[in-house]
Amino acid sequence: MRKILLAISTLFIISNLSAQEIKNIIFLIGDGMGLASASMMQVENNYDPTIFDSADNIALQKTYSMDNRVTDSAASGTALATGYKTNNTYLGVLADGTPVESLMEVAKREGKRTGIVVTTYLQHATPAAFYAHINSRHEYLAITEQLVGSNLDIAIGGGMAFFEERYKENVEETLKNNGFTLAKSLDEVASIEPNKRVLALLADKEIENRSGYLANATREALRLLDNEEGFALMVEGSLIDGMGHANDAKAQQGEMRDFMEAIEVAVDFAKHHPDTLVVVTGDHETGGLSIVSCDADFCLSEQGVEYRWTTKGHSGTMLPIYLYGTAAENINGIMENAELGAKLKELISK
Repeated sequence: MRKILLAISTLFIISNLSAQEIKNIIFLIGDGMGLASASMMQVENNYDPTIFDSADNIALQKTYSMDNRVTDSAASGTALATGYKTNNTYLGVLADGTPVESLMEVAKREGKRTGIVVTTYLQHATPAAFYAHINSRHEYLAITEQLVGSNLDIAIGGGMAFFEERYKENVEETLKNNGFTLAKSLDEVASIEPNKRVLALLADKEIENRSGYLANATREALRLLDNEEGFALMVEGSLIDGMGHANDAKAQQGEMRDFMEAIEVAVDFAKHHPDTLVVVTGDHETGGLSIVSCDADFCLSEQGVEYRWTTKGHSGTMLPIYLYGTAAENINGIMENAELGAKLKELISK
């Protein structure tokens, strides 16, 4: 099994990349977003082009974890962040507990700036996989400590409740002692000068009143991270997953629209910074969404389709990978989620 792990982490290592150097990677993850979610947005847009249609290249990834054919966000987040598969609930470690380096840690070693932006709490499984190393995604206070001690430059999301539980009234002082400026709103983030380290805690847990938030937060993160040496940024549309668990197509459409707006911000940045690669994918699919005709064909006159769900949990389907910008044409085919993570680590270290 260890040989398989090593093979996954090295397979497809970039041997024929574009000669153009990749300075920046913007990695957008739709938590719970499968191909059906992207297809649903095409239906809702009357099949006019969406941001997914403008991708420079498309690939597919397999999502199973080391101990389950259906992954959770911790194992899939770890695969995408580190290039290694692991067990469900594990963050930033192999199945035997060995810590493995994440994309953010590689980028920092290369002298680049790093950041994450989410719509949930920063200690949630997917974002935590990019900075934490722990056997349980549920150890929120320990993960909070690892976030404070991490080498991230920018972190924007919720999670103040865990900070207050761990550090009581000393949250701001603790962050300051670890080199962070605390922000409690996007307006405060906007007032901070570039190249500062910022930890923005905008809610106790999940971000409320999210319409437009993710695009604006992504824009601010890019402003703060942009520099001569480059950066790695992970942006998560975190609550696509929650609406899949709830089997609520209408609510998931709202989360998807917000996520797509953030993708548009990233792609626009890449157009003006041609040394940037934008990667968009999910960590797993949630809800087993399908787009079908009703018992009578074309039952909904405005669409002709119905959205149906097959589970309240995750599914094991492959996920699309949408690529934009530099070297997009060199990530191809069907791959393990860990292969994609390994590729991005290799790219950011060149």
